[in-house]
Amino acid sequence: MEEAARRLLATMPLHAITATYGEDGLRERFALEIARFPGAGRRRLERALELAARVHAGDRRQREPYLNHLLRVAIRIIAYYHVRDPDVVIAALLHDAVEDHPGELAPGGGRPEALAALAAEFGPRVAELVEAVTNPQWQPGQDKNVQYREHVAASLDSCPWARVIKVSDFTDNGVGLIHSTGSMLGRLAGKYAPLVPVLRELIMRPDTPLDDEAKEHILGQLDLAAERFAAIQSASQP
Repeated sequence: MEEAARRLLATMPLHAITATYGEDGLRERFALEIARFPGAGRRRLERALELAARVHAGDRRQREPYLNHLLRVAIRIIAYYHVRDPDVVIAALLHDAVEDHPGELAPGGGRPEALAALAAEFGPRVAELVEAVTNPQWQPGQDKNVQYREHVAASLDSCPWARVIKVSDFTDNGVGLIHSTGSMLGRLAGKYAPLVPVLRELIMRPDTPLDDEAKEHILGQLDLAAERFAAIQSASQP
């Protein structure tokens, strides 16, 4: 990529990068963001990206590789939330790996073994953060959306750094929902909309480890997500 294009890439919104340059552009933006990390931390982040790319290699979301979502979640945490903690960014890259692909992380194993593999590779704190944002397996007889929301509220209550990962994930899913199409839109909007006030309250807590600028940015994104959920749900009504 030419230097002028790289400079532009450093300022573009993440979904604009996705639309214009795809996965290659997001990888380049990620490389630009982590260039400011110390050498050891940067190398750990590069290994985490390699692992995320491997375990999610066959996954897609709508018209794009699933890795694009993971890259946007991680980049957002660095660029917009001003986080320079490699453990948090690594957990962001791998936040769906245990839930979706435990066998790729620990061949023949389940979620406990997958978390142990992450702990061995990247340290126990990364594994703890991934566990905090991993949705529990569905319990028969329960409403899946209610179970999801109850888990989010409970797990994030006691894990401030996990809130940072979850709200970036939610922003990509929620604000980015307008970039999706199909019959699932109304259902997804109904799933996510009740979480907006929950996340708003969690982010504004004094123990959430973000500066005021990052918190204000997140609140604006949550407001935008709520507007889009309402529009989608209204359009889905018969």
